[in-house]
Amino acid sequence: MPNTSLSSPTAWQQTHLGHWLRLALERFDAHVMALMSHHPAVPLGLAHLAARGQISAAHIHITRHLPQEGARLTDLAQRAGMSKQAMGTLVTQCEAWGMVVRDTDPSDARARPVRFTSTGLAWLLAYQESVAQAEAELRAAVGPEVATVIALGLEAYSGQ
Repeated sequence: MPNTSLSSPTAWQQTHLGHWLRLALERFDAHVMALMSHHPAVPLGLAHLAARGQISAAHIHITRHLPQEGARLTDLAQRAGMSKQAMGTLVTQCEAWGMVVRDTDPSDARARPVRFTSTGLAWLLAYQESVAQAEAELRAAVGPEVATVIALGLEAYSGQ
């Protein structure tokens, strides 16, 4: 259990549960990106971007929240908990990398749904496999019982 002693007025800032959750997420995401940079299904250009840290946690919002059938930018931003403008910037970057494309919607000329390209779908599959590997490594590191308790606790806490 972390030391939450108030012997130092600021000790709690580095020992509260949110701090540990943030550090764990950063470590997990960094490990997934490292796995992605060596995954054989990831196109070489994207693998180099991942290896150099140019694909950030913000870019992963698209990977996590864009359904395979595509989505409007507004819906994608809402799923990711971001502003439409911030998501638009990420989509533009991912377009330049060949991961996504903005299509036309035949039922609404104003709408431009975002969809994965074949490169983006390869990225998505590699991401799924890398997450599974990182989860397996986490389970091995902390033990299956602790990993299960962590997963159940986080799921319950998040309201999912």
